[in-house]
Amino acid sequence: MFLGYLRSGRAAPAGKFCRDKPPDSRDTVAMNHVQAKRQWGRIDWVTGAGVVWAFGLSAVAASAAGESGPSSRVRVLADHALLRKAGARVIQFEPETGVALGEVDSFSRMRLQMWAHREGKCGGFEALPESSLRTVSDDAQVLLELRSLKNRDRQWTLSSKAPLRLDARPEIVRALPLVGSNQLKTWVTWLSSFSSRVHTASDPNVHVEQLRSKLVDLLTGAKLPATVELIGHRATRQKSIRVRLPGSVRPDETVVLGAHLDSINQDWFGSGKAPGADDNASGSANLLEALRVLLQQGQPERSIELFWYAGEEGGLLGSAEIAAQYKAAKRKVVGVLQLDMTLYPGDGPFVLGSMTDFTSPWMRQYLSELNRLYLGAKIVEDQCGYGCSDHASWHRSGYAAIMPFEATFDRMNSNLHTPKDVIDSASHFEHSAMFSRLAVAIAMDLGNSTLTPP
Repeated sequence: MFLGYLRSGRAAPAGKFCRDKPPDSRDTVAMNHVQAKRQWGRIDWVTGAGVVWAFGLSAVAASAAGESGPSSRVRVLADHALLRKAGARVIQFEPETGVALGEVDSFSRMRLQMWAHREGKCGGFEALPESSLRTVSDDAQVLLELRSLKNRDRQWTLSSKAPLRLDARPEIVRALPLVGSNQLKTWVTWLSSFSSRVHTASDPNVHVEQLRSKLVDLLTGAKLPATVELIGHRATRQKSIRVRLPGSVRPDETVVLGAHLDSINQDWFGSGKAPGADDNASGSANLLEALRVLLQQGQPERSIELFWYAGEEGGLLGSAEIAAQYKAAKRKVVGVLQLDMTLYPGDGPFVLGSMTDFTSPWMRQYLSELNRLYLGAKIVEDQCGYGCSDHASWHRSGYAAIMPFEATFDRMNSNLHTPKDVIDSASHFEHSAMFSRLAVAIAMDLGNSTLTPP
């Protein structure tokens, strides 16, 4: 997950990194100087004279991982503040959205990632496709599209006269108790048992192939028609997985449920273990458990597609290609749910953060209605900046997306992108199960309705 504090221009609050308080604590816990130094000492090289030495080593690591050398330049979308702090070249800035088009080589891309990690983000950028046919003007057009989408959503919010109201569906009420927290723990334990799921590994598809096999087994004998397939990408050798449950009445209309499957370790420049239990074995497991429950229900009227995306940590690599392909093919996607980090209840159990930037206000209203009918959680709105997860890819392609999160942004799990992102005493699988229930509710409600986003 791409996470950060750049929307406010301030550093991550010290209390965010103290894990000895109970997860439902609301007060700010101050770290002392020694604790802060211990937390940040390894990455303070991002500033000062040590940057050349530190990123010289990182370039060697990047080369070993199969990434391009420093001469390879890539254009990216990111928060303007993040690009400036990383010293990346800013080509064009869109002040209404706060997003800028920049250009990075391997060194500045690493600085971009490290600065984001320093402030609580894991990268916070989208790597745009490389093509000799794409010009700077082509990529700059994306900024205008993002501004247009923001104006569209603002206009809908201002003109919306009556709030969305739904009625409870008995079949959903019966299905939601089938979601099991123990099964979630089994899935997270298995996914986080891989040393790393990073997209630049020498063989980045070991876990992908194994998960595909498990999905084939899960679909065998199911009462619903379903298919599973691997999706290759241009920007990464890692593959995404798609499971499709075709609709019985309007199969050309699709509800998308997604989570990224990759992990990363940005401690010591990405070397070492990256178990990624919370980021994002948790969201991946939520989809697996939701699928298990959906396979026991009737065939939906609309198609349901579940994605486990490749290379999110490298710049939304898998989801960006998939969403762009759907847009080019004029696919009718009626709603997108992104699940990324659901295991750490930083604001207390059953309090979820709802990201309001680069998401659909209509889908957020829809989320509130489903919560009223089925979940009973407390929803707190927050922001995470551009590219904090794969919902940004779908939003940029014009589709209505939401991203509910494990907590408000300042109280998320501070162990992401380190070897410490493992199942521990703070992991709350009942809290996480709430997100699987939400996925089931969206699939069974939106997948059997005629509702469409504005």
